Amino acid sequence: MLSPQFDELPQDLHPLLQKNWDLISESLEHLSNTPSTFNADLNKVITGSCFVAEQLNRNSSMLADLLHSGDLYSSYTEEHYQNRLHDLLSTATDEPQLHRTLRQFRQREQVRLIWRDLTRTNDMRATTRELSWLADACVEQALAWLYQQATTRWGTPYGTKANGEKRQQNLVVLGMGKLGANELNLSSDIDLIFVYPENGETEGHSRSLENQDFFIRLGKKLIQALDNTTIDGFVFRVDMRLRPFGSAGPLAISFDAMEGYYQEHGREWERYAMIKARVMAGDKEAGEELMNILRPFVYRKYIDFRAFDSLREMKEMISREIRRKGLDNNVKLGSGGIREVEFIAQVFQLLRGGRDTRLQQRELCNILPLLPEAVGMPDQAAEELMNAYIFLRNAEHAIQAIADKQTQELPISDQDQLRLACSMGFADWATFSDELNQQRENVRIHFADLIAPAEETESTEKNDCNDIWLSLWSDELEDEQAHACLKEQGFDDPEGAWKQLADLRNSRTVKMLQQIAQERLLAVLPEVLQKVADTSNPTETLGRVLQLIQAILRRSAYLVLLAENPTALQQLVRLCSESSWFAEKLAKQPILLDELIDPSTLYAPPNKEELGNELRQQLLRIPEEDTEQLMDTLRYFKNAHVLKVAASEITGALPLMRVSDYLTWTAEVILDAVVDIAWRLMTEKHGVPQKTAGIPCNSDFIVIGYGKMGGIELSYGSDLDLVFIHDADQNLYTDGDKQIANSVFFTRLGQKIIHILNTFTTSGQLYEVDMRLRPSGNSGLLVSSLKAFSDYQNKEAWTWEHQALVRARVVAGDPQLAQRFAEVRSAVIAKPRESSELIEAVKDMREKMRQHLGSKNTDKTENPVFHLKHDRGGIVDIEFLVQYLVLQHSHQYPDLHTFTDNIRILDAVEKHNLLSHEQAEQLREAYKEFRATGHRQTLQDRSSTLSDNALKDYRDAVATIWQEQMQG
Repeated sequence: MLSPQFDELPQDLHPLLQKNWDLISESLEHLSNTPSTFNADLNKVITGSCFVAEQLNRNSSMLADLLHSGDLYSSYTEEHYQNRLHDLLSTATDEPQLHRTLRQFRQREQVRLIWRDLTRTNDMRATTRELSWLADACVEQALAWLYQQATTRWGTPYGTKANGEKRQQNLVVLGMGKLGANELNLSSDIDLIFVYPENGETEGHSRSLENQDFFIRLGKKLIQALDNTTIDGFVFRVDMRLRPFGSAGPLAISFDAMEGYYQEHGREWERYAMIKARVMAGDKEAGEELMNILRPFVYRKYIDFRAFDSLREMKEMISREIRRKGLDNNVKLGSGGIREVEFIAQVFQLLRGGRDTRLQQRELCNILPLLPEAVGMPDQAAEELMNAYIFLRNAEHAIQAIADKQTQELPISDQDQLRLACSMGFADWATFSDELNQQRENVRIHFADLIAPAEETESTEKNDCNDIWLSLWSDELEDEQAHACLKEQGFDDPEGAWKQLADLRNSRTVKMLQQIAQERLLAVLPEVLQKVADTSNPTETLGRVLQLIQAILRRSAYLVLLAENPTALQQLVRLCSESSWFAEKLAKQPILLDELIDPSTLYAPPNKEELGNELRQQLLRIPEEDTEQLMDTLRYFKNAHVLKVAASEITGALPLMRVSDYLTWTAEVILDAVVDIAWRLMTEKHGVPQKTAGIPCNSDFIVIGYGKMGGIELSYGSDLDLVFIHDADQNLYTDGDKQIANSVFFTRLGQKIIHILNTFTTSGQLYEVDMRLRPSGNSGLLVSSLKAFSDYQNKEAWTWEHQALVRARVVAGDPQLAQRFAEVRSAVIAKPRESSELIEAVKDMREKMRQHLGSKNTDKTENPVFHLKHDRGGIVDIEFLVQYLVLQHSHQYPDLHTFTDNIRILDAVEKHNLLSHEQAEQLREAYKEFRATGHRQTLQDRSSTLSDNALKDYRDAVATIWQEQMQG
């Protein structure tokens, strides 16, 4: 026997339970065979919701219907809502009947959803998802019914495609806000936008209408069907204010008008709103076309630092609204409320969603767990935000369940407070309130930390300092005053610094800046100049930093980045002070400024495995068919990591050998990716080449790195000396629809790899590729078979080509073929050679290189110089000496050619007493110092030519050992 269970509730709620129990007494008479938990659930629901009690009183058969149909304790699918309402509306013959059916359907499902929510049969996400499906079904099915009526009354709207073909038009309904994100609450209004594909006219009626007129009329009918309050209530309150131009704009517009609006008039808050936009009814195929058109407006391709100012304004607006309206009692709008959690998630979506497509989702509960990996949010912060969001949304539902009212205000009366606490599973209001306050405090903290507010007050000292720099920039001082001021601030060449400032200030670029860019420049300039003044070479640093400032003036979002991130600005000035190369790199690609934000990643380079994983993750987010974006992603990846390794070397965070490792690993993981991309593009078009008849290749393709790449000694700006090898039968063909010979396939594969690496895009070039070390050089095949390569090395190759092979290794491609190549290389290098012939060949090639590439000093040269690489005692002398020792002795000591880098080869040479410890150490130290000097020259944008007395002790030691070993 069903009865009120007073012992389950605090005594103060007993009268409420009895009142509502009496109200539904007639409904209880229709029940039979109730589940064991039903009585307790019913007590909980009618205590928590007067709306449910009133609905069951109005329709005494509703509860029995919900229970005996199984719906009360069953989850619905999205299709269930659509199909059920479609069947109900199939008998509607006029609009009053349409309205009545929609409202009765909504009330029944609303009772069911409140029941499931208060009894926790549904968790929060299931409740919001089903509420959104309910709204989708009501809009979709009402629209379908009304569209049919409208075409009968006014004709069918048509548009014309670009090819002249006519296309029937239907309305596209965008769900915005919580509806768009499938996060609707128990008493949400629904934010909608009405759009249609193309302008045109209706056909099939005596008087045609413009498409826009047709869809405006249809839209009004749809709003009436959902929003009007009748004796049966309403379906959903409809809000159309998010449409272009808001309430002043037309109710329905075309795709072109929509796109034009966002391009010309779209504001940051509209980007914020569009994050959750979803095609939820009408012509969904056309709607997806529209969303693809609008996506670039919402998600910028690169991190959009221009949004900072607008987001700060939105954040401050939220805070001001809370203070002004006294919203602390509101779980959505109050401090630490639902809106602040949403704002935190959507800020990161706006800022980084263009680069990280994982963030291009609508549902907040999908976004929050991504933030630790995607934007570096601490795991604890993300977890606290998620817990708070779920708690607050459950509280919101419990508040709205009371009377089906659109409110998020905490109740004031003691009874309603106790009812809310019980609905949330707490024994009393105080306990619930403590938990609520803790959850809101967690949100407050993270919301406050999100975007640092602009300082309202600054110290007098800082104001005075800013005034000095701004007076210099505004040209308020005479030249002598400016020189004295700059000298006082620490500039070593105040006249030069003043000229640099004046040149930028008077440049056409600055004079033509828009107001917002001027404001952003003035906001960051004092801090820039102060940090420059604090360096050891301020005038030189100023020139480098102003070069970057000039480059980013027309993209002033980067000025915001520097203003918002003092750490990034500090790193920028420090690194520009040390390296002109660094400054030029940033000036050419300001997007790399983002890499300066976090010193923990800037100065902590990943290993090769981590590099590979990072690149794979970035490439996975890009459609495979979008080759252009794949190429841009590869270039950004390379440029970002070259920047990081340069920063690490400049600051001494990485020693030389680690720098070369990092640069080489970066190139290797890029080559792996490029080979995979090229292979996929080729096999999609032509199929897979056949290794033998009927057996496809497992790529059977490798890339050999020579020179610095092979020796794991890449530097900044190094080109890649590569050779391509395959191991497929050249007489067989690919297995695709467009078959080509294997030889042609691999040649085109090589060409595609070179194209991806060599091509200049807006992000620059990946690597310059040099293929001249392949068999027969430029006259040889672009891709050789392994057999042809082996035959050439054994029968035709010159001694210098065997020298080059000492530094060769597989850097990408098939592991099995790589092993076979290693065997060929080993056999060629380890061939016995006649000592005097080898020495003469090595000396002859060395002299030719010196004559062709050295500094060409003569006795008459007034200012003799030293070329770091090619002159006597330089890098090439060490490399040739090492290569000679490997070729001369590998038949006796095979471990001489195990490694391809000179340092480890010298270790093996010393181990076998081919050089003394002192000689080997002199060569190792000289080689490392020469390379380190070369890196420093590059980072200062200087050539490899030094003064003649530079590094003299090292050069003399190398020259002496060369003479001793190569005298024959």
